Amino acid sequence: MSTTHTPESQQRRGALRGTVDSVRTYELSTPQKLMIFVLSMSLFGLANIILEVIPDVTLGPVDISVSYMVFVPLVVAALFSPLWAALGAPLGEIIFTDLLMGDFSGLAELEGYIQMFLAIYIAGSMVRNPRNRAQIFTAAVMVVVIDKLLSAAVDLSKVWIGVEDAEYVEGLPESVLALEAIGFGVDIVMSGILLGAIPAMWLIPQLHGKIEPLMGLRPRVPGEPIPGNAPKNATFVAAFVLLALASFGLAFMEAFDLAPGAWEPDFLDRFGDNFIWVGAGAVLVVLIVSVVLFRASQRTTERRTPRG
Repeated sequence: MSTTHTPESQQRRGALRGTVDSVRTYELSTPQKLMIFVLSMSLFGLANIILEVIPDVTLGPVDISVSYMVFVPLVVAALFSPLWAALGAPLGEIIFTDLLMGDFSGLAELEGYIQMFLAIYIAGSMVRNPRNRAQIFTAAVMVVVIDKLLSAAVDLSKVWIGVEDAEYVEGLPESVLALEAIGFGVDIVMSGILLGAIPAMWLIPQLHGKIEPLMGLRPRVPGEPIPGNAPKNATFVAAFVLLALASFGLAFMEAFDLAPGAWEPDFLDRFGDNFIWVGAGAVLVVLIVSVVLFRASQRTTERRTPRG
């Protein structure tokens, strides 16, 4: 006796490969991709502006601080598209935090962009089911692991090659490695768990199925291919290695004081902490304009689409 599987049962089993009702492929339109990109860029930029007003705590040689709010880009990546969320988020930090706040390192900024892009892209692709809290927790921690491991490897390489002096702390043998390890642990706890996994494990399941219609999307079905996810093949591994090496090269350019395009007018020192609101206002303007243009594009597409 044969068993017939309905589309709903296939979706639950993860057997429905990239189709909806066995007919339509789940793909993103160009306006949707751009809206996800701008949304990720704006929200992550705003999150970093908020972090600018939170003072850091220093315990001896260790800084107790939050590097970034991991849950912000992870929510966008898990619900919409890892690729476009990963492309937008680090650009938001560069534009709305570094450039507008007057601490722009020029071409050297690409080091951090590449590292954060790889971290969000890979971690976001790990959330196969937006309601699976174990996957969300793992992805949030993975963002910090990938980003900070690449960053630590760059710092240690600079000391090993000799382009930067080592930071020695009395009483700590091999203090450079020890400080990197302590800082890595702090980032995992502060950014990966407290402002990463914990809010993301609540937000992503709560927003799944509710926020997608605002973007003209249907909610993702567990088990189907993720639009814009990281491929699992040798080509992507090779691309990852090349991008990681590129970030190393950009870091060494900065170590040799080669930073074309650097711009550091120190706006915060000149105008005070209230200048931060300029960046926040810029984020809101970009977000509002993007939403208006996206809605106009949606209405145009609906008028051109024949009914029936």
